[in-house]
Amino acid sequence: MEKTPASSRALFASGMIGIAIVGFVYGDFASMWQGTPKWIPVSIHAPVAYAASVLMLVAGIGLLVERSAPVAARVFFFYLALWALLLRVPIVLTAPQIEVNWEGLSEGAVMLAGAWVLFAGLAEPRGGSDSSFITGKRGTRGAQILFGLAMLPLGLSHFAYVQHTAALVPSYLPYHTAWAYLTGVAHLAAGFGVLLSIVPSLAARLEATMLTAFTILVWIPMIVAAPKEQGLWSEITVSWAISAAAWVVAASLSNRATRKR
Repeated sequence: MEKTPASSRALFASGMIGIAIVGFVYGDFASMWQGTPKWIPVSIHAPVAYAASVLMLVAGIGLLVERSAPVAARVFFFYLALWALLLRVPIVLTAPQIEVNWEGLSEGAVMLAGAWVLFAGLAEPRGGSDSSFITGKRGTRGAQILFGLAMLPLGLSHFAYVQHTAALVPSYLPYHTAWAYLTGVAHLAAGFGVLLSIVPSLAARLEATMLTAFTILVWIPMIVAAPKEQGLWSEITVSWAISAAAWVVAASLSNRATRKR
């Protein structure tokens, strides 16, 4: 079994627990999971949201405990994969020309990549083999590739919605539009760096740092200004969860054993 740092598990757990808490407080899904499948009746929307919050809270706590961490990582991997398949992929297939649909899928993919790294590193090899596609070194590499691919739509969204992105740049920084383009390029560079193995560890760490900076510089001031706004609490918890997942992937790329494939 490939060791996964406790710090990576704690980071990822903090993001998912944060989303769960917001779900309990507001009885609703986080912003990135809004728009439940049509086959789920509106009457049970809130119960399903609470059930999802319970799952994320329990699994998040489970990640913090050494003995339960493998099961918790497995739960998160399949849970996030299921939501992507049920919620985000159909939206993209219905309107692939709309970039924001790809952006939403990519945000979920970053979180899934983080869960995949944890699952791959904590899963016991079957029959002593480390050749599984979703576990071990191959699984970790698959998660890294997913992360790299997710960066591309995120970067393109800064160009497709440059005015919206520029509006999120803190007021004390000059040249808002330039920052929007620069961060878009940074997303793309990180994605290609990981995919093409061009200083991938550095690329992932810089991406994780940038995502964390977004959480701190963009969403925290907004929360301070409007602490009762539900949408902002949803945005900041999702932003942190994505940042935490990016750090998990970056840690896997920093592992010399992972790079020897």
